[in-house]
Amino acid sequence: MPKSMTGYGKSLIESDAYTQVWEVRGVNSRFLDLKWRLPLFLRPSESALERVVREQVARGRLEVHLEFTPKRADMWKASLDAGLAGAMLDELEALARARAIPYVPDLNRLLPLSHLWREEAVEPDPELFANLSRGLRLALTDFNDARAREGRDLAADMLARLATLKGWREAIEAAAPAVKTEKMDQLVARVTAVLEKVGLEPTQDRLLQETAILADKLDVSEELTRLAGHLERLEGLLRQGGEIGKKLDFLVQEAFREINTCGNKAQNLEISRLVVDFKAELEKCREQVQNLE
Repeated sequence: MPKSMTGYGKSLIESDAYTQVWEVRGVNSRFLDLKWRLPLFLRPSESALERVVREQVARGRLEVHLEFTPKRADMWKASLDAGLAGAMLDELEALARARAIPYVPDLNRLLPLSHLWREEAVEPDPELFANLSRGLRLALTDFNDARAREGRDLAADMLARLATLKGWREAIEAAAPAVKTEKMDQLVARVTAVLEKVGLEPTQDRLLQETAILADKLDVSEELTRLAGHLERLEGLLRQGGEIGKKLDFLVQEAFREINTCGNKAQNLEISRLVVDFKAELEKCREQVQNLE
């Protein structure tokens, strides 16, 4: 069965040195669009992590978030913005001197000033990167499981709709010959009445020519044959699964083209009603297709 592009996955891996929590959220998109929320030390590794994502995901807008919490002090280093801190202390000293107030700076007061500090993780070694990649793969597996469940539901819904569409197509096919015969009989009667009104005898050749032209205009057999092929192909792809979203989208557009032509050609109230119902149901299928990878 196909996969949905919408889903959520998560993984949690704890060790003596650190905890890593990966979260992956996905929504619809024509292409694979990745948005990363990673610790600074992993920013240079985004391209390598992207290859990990592409192993399991082909389409969708993904937000990938890693919460990385070291448990050892040697995995972090902190740097103080000494220039800004010195400028602040100089300003305080100048203020105290201007007011003749004794001033002894308490450097401990700088600790809670987060804007003065920058925390950086130590550059990851190959083993750490491998473990982080494993955590990402686990989150992607959970993400794909969620997408597969939703994909099965979407496919089941579309298969039921396709069964309805096939029934309506058969009803249009069954009604079309009678409509053609009725319209041709009406044309012969009108042409005969007009010619007799002006005192002319309708010739068989002229009547055959007019009815042949009308028959061609009313004939929807080719459109219905192509439409049947599109519906069969849609059903086959849904049962096949895989990365089928773009193919499904194209086939739905082609089905719309054929049913529109049938509606334009068939000058009959019952067929027009079936065409309207068909297009409404096909539009629901198109909405579902937008969710599939």
